[in-house]
Amino acid sequence: MANELSGKKVAVLATDGYEQVELTEPVRALKEAGASVSIVSIKSGTIQGFKHDEKGDSVAVDQTLDEAKAESFDALVLPGGVMNPDTLRMTEKAVVFTKHFVQSGKPIAAICHGPWTLIDAEGVRGRRMTSWPSLKTDLRNAGAQWEDSEVVTDQGLVTSRNPGDIPAFCRKMIEEFREGRHERRGANDQGASRAAG
Repeated sequence: MANELSGKKVAVLATDGYEQVELTEPVRALKEAGASVSIVSIKSGTIQGFKHDEKGDSVAVDQTLDEAKAESFDALVLPGGVMNPDTLRMTEKAVVFTKHFVQSGKPIAAICHGPWTLIDAEGVRGRRMTSWPSLKTDLRNAGAQWEDSEVVTDQGLVTSRNPGDIPAFCRKMIEEFREGRHERRGANDQGASRAAG
């Protein structure tokens, strides 16, 4: 199990206001599985984590969005926290970066409020998903099939609701990242099937 993701490069897209455990635990699980993990953000230096509404630890940014090339990564993680995805979805470079994974069919794992960014990256229509409950209407309005489950997997897209779901989230994330690209979401999803969804 230690080398399940050996050779895989994973981007974790986050900025100030991420929910600490939703970044640190997936990163730990990915590294234990042998993946190379980079924290990608809209700024250099460090980004501030939160434990619910209180400040937590900061983590170092490995690459800014100006430096990072989405093409060089095999998979994407979108941690939650309210401020973090709200800022990312309003940042064009973050949306463009995320959209690469959507359009190319590369696996994506998003937890809690993380799926907010996927709405702006046009990555939820016709997809089975879960999230923090307050995103349910947003996701349904964007065309997702929302359900209240600890983890939902749909052709390489892994979503969970909250920090309590992290063990299941990490297991499914590693499984989907190991499988790699899902063509249904790539070439097929941009044409007739998108209209049908």
